[in-house]
Amino acid sequence: KKKELIKECKASCIELEKIDGVIEISLFKATLIPPGMGQYAKENSEKIHLAKFDFVILIEAESEQISEVIKSNEIYKYMLEKITEIASHTSILSASNIRRIDNVNHKKQGVFLFNYFAANNTQQNLEVWEYTAGWFEKETGLNNSTLLIPSDKEATTYSIINHCRWDKYLDILPSIIFKRNFKRYVLDNFYANNVGAQPILYKLA
Repeated sequence: KKKELIKECKASCIELEKIDGVIEISLFKATLIPPGMGQYAKENSEKIHLAKFDFVILIEAESEQISEVIKSNEIYKYMLEKITEIASHTSILSASNIRRIDNVNHKKQGVFLFNYFAANNTQQNLEVWEYTAGWFEKETGLNNSTLLIPSDKEATTYSIINHCRWDKYLDILPSIIFKRNFKRYVLDNFYANNVGAQPILYKLA
């Protein structure tokens, strides 16, 4: 069912990309949930829906107006209907790019991260992201990232969502598993600032 759903979604997205103002549509399948779920998220699991999204569709548009055009499109509505028939949980949200290191390349396969953050204070979350992003640039060679902030905070429990890409697993996994300063510099900072990080690694579907 999942394979067939992804196939149908790909066909729908090809049509949706023809809408004026749509920049790019990318589809992702989860490959690994790495260590890193913050203690804050665990302690607040009753009010935070823990991210276990094994399929993501990222639609990039030029403006909020184009986003509304997409949402009113019959192909988009049909695609959502097919997804909700199969999925045990879905999260549909609009977001804007509030911070970036550089654009994420979706034209070639790689290791893609969506990190679903949860925090009571979004500004504090942004500051922690800026502080810890330097660790990933230095330790993993990260040279791209787009930080998304939901437009409607009432529609989601996630404060921000970080999206980035590495070429291969060897670029990221050894650093977060074996480097001792990952916990001290990244995870401990999340916990100290009441920020829950829920990272999932994907590949292009």
